[in-house]
Amino acid sequence: MSALADHPFVKMNGLGNEIVLVDMRAAPRAVTAADARAAAKPGGVPYDQLMALYPPRAPGTDGFVRIYNNDGSEAAACGNGMRCLASLLFKESGKEALSIETKAGLLNCWKAGEETFTVDMGVPRFRWNEIPLAEEFRDTRAIELQIGPIDKPILHSPSVVNMGNPHAIFWVDDVMAHDLARIGPLLENHPIFPERANISLAAVRSREHLVVRTWERGAGLTRACGSAACAAAVAAARTRRTGRKVTVTLPGGDLFIEWREANDHVLMTGPVEYEFAGRFDPALFATAEAS
Repeated sequence: MSALADHPFVKMNGLGNEIVLVDMRAAPRAVTAADARAAAKPGGVPYDQLMALYPPRAPGTDGFVRIYNNDGSEAAACGNGMRCLASLLFKESGKEALSIETKAGLLNCWKAGEETFTVDMGVPRFRWNEIPLAEEFRDTRAIELQIGPIDKPILHSPSVVNMGNPHAIFWVDDVMAHDLARIGPLLENHPIFPERANISLAAVRSREHLVVRTWERGAGLTRACGSAACAAAVAAARTRRTGRKVTVTLPGGDLFIEWREANDHVLMTGPVEYEFAGRFDPALFATAEAS
């Protein structure tokens, strides 16, 4: 039987980034890609990311989490989802700070306000083979990549960075002026990105303010992507478009991002919203199990 069949879940969102949380600590079982896809089917609980919490693997941590996109692929980090998870664990434990292990490493979280939380998203990576890219670019502040006619490209010269996940940020005047639902899948799956990539459009409003829309790898258009907000903020500072502290406006609302000069860590602060709790209908997983 599927690990998720008849399993309880909590539905939350971070600025409209739809998150489903499942607690696997009492009876740890692996969630398969087929399980994750089935859970997001109509009649299930549509989501952008599913977060499965397991018992701690490393001493001094509060748990290990695996993160699934709604197409069944895994993500190494999800900032909005981590804030949702942290909010539940804070209430459960009474702690003021947590350390959660992910495939991207340890992410530390703490309360920033009554319903506002900060996640330390770690250190961004810029080398072409760390992002990763399929070929070498010495300067990843702007790589040779465009979509559209050679003499008049629709988008070109993105900044690329790994912020737990691969990200490409295209600088535009108006993030609503492009059909991201059409362009996003083409760029996500471009051969230059061997592990695919999150594709963002970013507009600079001031030295302290960015506007960002994201096509999320494995999930599609999203109202908010925390790692994309961090990636855009880092890329903007790195290309001297902004300083190291910015407000990033996403379709779902605002995140505050700080790229600390002292240790290069990226801090993301924002709210979460509890929606409802329930149990997965076992019928959702019948087809997945049969296959």
